[in-house]
Amino acid sequence: MSDVSDTAERNPDTLGGANGPAARGPSPLNTAAALFLKQREASILLIAVILFIYFAVTTPAFFSHGSFVNIAQYMAPYTIIGIGLVLLMVCGEIDLSVGFVWLLAPYAMHFFIDSGVPTFLAIVISVLLLSIVGFVNGFVTTVFGVPSLITTLATGYIVYGYALTVSSAQQINLPEQSLGLGHWFGSEAWSEIIWATALVLIFHVLLTRTRWGLYTVSVGGNLLGAREAGINVNWIKIGNFMMASSLAALAGILEAFKNNIIDPSAGNLAVLLVALAGAVIGGTAMQGGSGTMLGLWLGMLVLGVLQDGFNLRGISSNKYQIILGAAILVAMIANTYLTRLRSAGRLGGARK
Repeated sequence: MSDVSDTAERNPDTLGGANGPAARGPSPLNTAAALFLKQREASILLIAVILFIYFAVTTPAFFSHGSFVNIAQYMAPYTIIGIGLVLLMVCGEIDLSVGFVWLLAPYAMHFFIDSGVPTFLAIVISVLLLSIVGFVNGFVTTVFGVPSLITTLATGYIVYGYALTVSSAQQINLPEQSLGLGHWFGSEAWSEIIWATALVLIFHVLLTRTRWGLYTVSVGGNLLGAREAGINVNWIKIGNFMMASSLAALAGILEAFKNNIIDPSAGNLAVLLVALAGAVIGGTAMQGGSGTMLGLWLGMLVLGVLQDGFNLRGISSNKYQIILGAAILVAMIANTYLTRLRSAGRLGGARK
């Protein structure tokens, strides 16, 4: 008697019987597409390519050296400040004070240079000094349990008020002796985007290849589990707050060199919102536990392409705000949907 049922004998192709042809796996194209979509940066990279091609075809002036410089100079400072925001968002926090630290940093640098400190050392001291703002943010948030949204809003306004007080709310020029070094710190066309890209790569490694990055993700993904695993949650958060303030200070100094002026109206919440938009569009989750530095860079590239493309086509900057809001919504919907597919194992590239 045969051990195979009559149904199996009559339908070997359907049931994968020994007499049927071997089951076909997914095509190489489907496998490549699945592997691509498994990457968190996939959707925003695709959007960036589509936008670039669209403006290159429809707006001849877009594909030019001047246009590329405009895009680079737009996205660079927001990318730098966004790196700190990504670290904080990954560990479940936010910092509203970074835009005000951006404002204060050039004034601090100017003070040290006027006091006889060499320019490079003045930059380093200013960045380290303003990391104290991040320490205060982290300490109040973790030790006293005040939500970071409230803590950083309060410290932000304190920093803002102090900056306006010491500057008398007046624009000032950079010290003459600092302008030579300024070529390396923002005054040259490509210097700022080089800083931004290098920092993105460094912090990408930090977030994905180091214990600090692993702990940051763990804290944001499962706070209780991180504590039980022996991770010093408070220090992880405080450290990330300090890095966010330091990066904001550096971004403010680079912008001052680029514009050759220190402006009391620079920074503030507007800077924060653009950087936050780039991080969210790039795939960093607001609820914590996941984020991507490369996605931040691509998210800011998308915003830069949109801003430059609209300007070249004569579209009002007011309409850009509408597009910016729509881009955030579309990106979040796409990222949420792809995250669900990844979690369900439906982007694995092979069928079981």
